[in-house]
Formats: sequence, C-alpha cells, structure tokens
Amino acid sequence: MLYNIRGRLTACDVNFIVVESGGIGFKCFTSLNTVKEIGKAGDEVNVYTYLAVREDAMDLYGFASLAELDFFKLLISVSGVGPKAAVAILSELSPDRLAVCIASGDSKAITKAQGVGQKTAQRIVLELKDKVGAVTVGDGSQDVVSAASVSQGSNSSEAVEALVALGYSQSDAAVVVGSMDKSLSVDEMIRLGLKQLAKKL
Repeated sequence: MLYNIRGRLTACDVNFIVVESGGIGFKCFTSLNTVKEIGKAGDEVNVYTYLAVREDAMDLYGFASLAELDFFKLLISVSGVGPKAAVAILSELSPDRLAVCIASGDSKAITKAQGVGQKTAQRIVLELKDKVGAVTVGDGSQDVVSAASVSQGSNSSEAVEALVALGYSQSDAAVVVGSMDKSLSVDEMIRLGLKQLAKKL
C-alpha cells in the first residue's frame, strides 16, 4: 500500500521515527541502523515502508534503504519471526552483514539480537540461506558468494572450524576461506586465513 514516504523528519527515537508528509506525521518503527543513518530532526528524508496489519493494530515500519526493507520482509517470512524480532536483528546487523551470517550458517551472530534465541536463529539460516543472494548488492554480494561456497566435509569447512576454534566468528572465517583456492590444504587455508583476519582487526 505504502512504498515510501518522503518528508521532514520531526522525531527520532531509539526504535521509531516520525516523518511529516502532506501535513501528516507518519510514525515508523525502525532499526537502530536506520536511526543512525536517517539524519536529524528537521532534515528532508525518504523512508521505504512496510505496513504490518494485525487484528488489533496497523503498524508502519520504515527503513533508510531498500536493502534493509528487503531483509525485513525476508525475516518476517520465516516462521516464528515477527516484525519486532526482524527489527531487533536489523538493529544488530547491517543487511550485508546479516546476509553473510546467513550464507555462512553463523546463527550465533544472529542470537546477539535482543529476544532472538538459538532455535529462531537456526531457522532463519535454514529458511533464508538460498534467498539472501537475490537481495544482496555491491561488495556484500561477493562476501555472500564466498561464505556460501564453503561446503560441509571439505578442506574449507575444516579450516573454518579451526579459525572459529581460535576465536574468530564463523561468518568472518567463511568469507575469508571461501574466497581461497579450493585445492589448498587445510593448514595452508588456516595460515592464510589468520593473515587475512589479522588485517581486519
């Protein structure tokens, strides 16, 4: 029904913003990422919206980018994930970062979002793993391809497991290892992975 709202930002809170357009103030629930990006009160802004209709309420959700809106829609398509949980996840992880976490099977990173447990995070990974590539753009899409290329039982997966055991996140390890030549030995992958991950710190 509502695709986007362009107008003046009149209020900005930790979990919602108000955009005035045509004399009407639209309250949009949103993520911390959008709150940080959107600007300050008085600025002209554009938000991409989603209207969630329930029996007892109609809530408007708004995001600074189409990528964030697309991931919001993907998340609420997962059984047991409502709009509030989706916003909590997008407050914790940017769309590109979330895509890499899903592609690499890093459910642990998703559980850092408020109110999201391990079972829900695992369901998100399971249901969205084949869909994230379609909504990821720019540099993030290459990271998703790299992370998704790590297959179970391969040298790559062993190297990722070793790097995770050394304290790196599964998503970071999968991106680095996934971009390597698959013919390398596990030890070579670990050594190169440690070098590349050290540069990121």
